[in-house]
Amino acid sequence: MPDRRLIEFARAMRREPAPAEEALWRLLRDRRLGGYKFRRQHPVGAYVADFYAASAALVVEADGDSHATEEGAEHDRVRPAHLEALGLAVLRFWNTDIADDPDGVLDRVCEVCARRQGVRRRLLPRAHPGGEG
Repeated sequence: MPDRRLIEFARAMRREPAPAEEALWRLLRDRRLGGYKFRRQHPVGAYVADFYAASAALVVEADGDSHATEEGAEHDRVRPAHLEALGLAVLRFWNTDIADDPDGVLDRVCEVCARRQGVRRRLLPRAHPGGEG
């Protein structure tokens, strides 16, 4: 079960979505994309995913200006590694791509969902071979 603070943070994020997240959510919600069910601002591991499709073990992230900073870039190196250790695929799209080419974004998401259909996420990260933890 996710940490209660993470759940509350996810709820707050759902109440005030970024414009690109809101636009992408209109396209993904209610199984509109190939019948795949997506959750919005969903706790996954130690993070809150912008969008999460459990049936494909897929996280979709909408990235804005904060991701272009040095701090944001470092966070973007750590976060996907953690999610991938859980067996998840991570797709990242710039907000401008979502606004300028929503069909291209949806095609890519649908392609990855179809390829990963039935993949299950791991509950705990695997230990590194030959090392501890």
